[in-house]
Amino acid sequence: MSKDTDSFETLDPQDWEQSKALMHQMVEDAFDYVKNIRERKIWQEMPDDVLKTFESQIPQQPSDAESVYQDLQKNVLPYPMGNVHPRFWAWYMGNGTISGVMGDFWASIINPNLGGGNHAGHKVEEQVVNWIKDIVEFPKSSSGLLVSGGSMANYAALAVARNVKAGYDIRTEGLRENNLVFYASTEVHSCNTKAVELLGLGTKGLKKIAINKDYTINIDALKKQITEDKANGLQPICVIATSGTVNTGAIDDLNAIADICEKENLWFHVDGAIGAIAMLSDTLKPQLKGIERADSVALDLHKWLHMPFEAGCVIIKDNESHKKTFSLIPEYLEKNTRGLASGENWFSEYGLQLSRRFRALKIWMSLKEHGSQRFGRMITRNVEQAYYLGDLVKNHKDLELLAPIGMDIACFRYNPRGKTLEELNAINKEIKLQLEEQAIALPGYTTLDGAYCIRCAISSHRVTNEDFDVLVENVLRLGNELG
Repeated sequence: MSKDTDSFETLDPQDWEQSKALMHQMVEDAFDYVKNIRERKIWQEMPDDVLKTFESQIPQQPSDAESVYQDLQKNVLPYPMGNVHPRFWAWYMGNGTISGVMGDFWASIINPNLGGGNHAGHKVEEQVVNWIKDIVEFPKSSSGLLVSGGSMANYAALAVARNVKAGYDIRTEGLRENNLVFYASTEVHSCNTKAVELLGLGTKGLKKIAINKDYTINIDALKKQITEDKANGLQPICVIATSGTVNTGAIDDLNAIADICEKENLWFHVDGAIGAIAMLSDTLKPQLKGIERADSVALDLHKWLHMPFEAGCVIIKDNESHKKTFSLIPEYLEKNTRGLASGENWFSEYGLQLSRRFRALKIWMSLKEHGSQRFGRMITRNVEQAYYLGDLVKNHKDLELLAPIGMDIACFRYNPRGKTLEELNAINKEIKLQLEEQAIALPGYTTLDGAYCIRCAISSHRVTNEDFDVLVENVLRLGNELG
């Protein structure tokens, strides 16, 4: 062996067998971590001595991998967000799957850039996108792209909507005048507001429409606003429906909105980050009727499909317009008829990102292992659990539901009567915080009509009815203790 070979420096392990043994240990520990998830605290505050470890300077010299792993075990693993735990009901997140972890592992090993090209990663993403089209009943001719999550999925769809409905080449000319208008309910997710702002229309470019008592968009108010805006010289271009609002899980009347969009020649977009994948559930699919009429749908696959982060998807019926919105091919990305750079539809032409990780593999592996029907059953069970929790609340005099149960979201509060709204808000906020700090559960919260709610978004494939018995028991205990 030459001197050059002996001194050659690389980032590969110096001792492959030692590195493999450490990786095997990590796999053992990871399986135990998930298998025994209930034996650890769902969440805990990070002590000062742990926080100080994250203030150290960048390491300049190597450390052995074993010591790095020990640091992970000591200072990272005990302090998770908690969303893989069955009693995490705060922000709307799935639990992940072992097959998803395996997919992410292999995606990191082969490490392709899904910007474009003729290789297996591209074909896997094509297949996954086609599966999602089937789920939301879009034609195969539709386009689609895997993205980081619902925020980017909504942004991509609204960008296409703006470009298609502006009536001129907005990509070349920019905004001629800021008179384009999007519509959504007051319950629309904030990422849509950000998207409209970033598209150059400002916050005023999204008109927020009043809601009904069930937190769905008021159709008459929507029609009235569109008529008024047209009379005032504005140009309505898109209605954003929500299939599963983040506060209460409400599903807008998709068919009614589709009718309006057809009549007014508007783009019909569905923010389905929470609920679109519920097309897999026999219970919820009828409530989503009309989603197939949309021009575009945004989905979050790391929610109810339980993919490890990140995994979002945007589906757009008008393939050509989708491509025209984002496609830009410099000389270094020119396509060939043969080899790696062949192929007609590179994913880099359908979104902002050129560099994109191989997100599709974990989705592909999980759906192949479990099948779509099993995911549908998990979704249906979560819906049933939301109603189980709702019944527990209704059946106790000191508890109160504050909104209709939407899909799998229940909003309630402790209310022993005889207290002011301010007192009730303070008590319920403290109950929520103590549930976290005592590592009992991690519910979410929101405010509905001024009332602070304990909000449970039930999207875990590990949760049981007994977990809700424990939640209600401790809400009542804490409420009594707080007076």
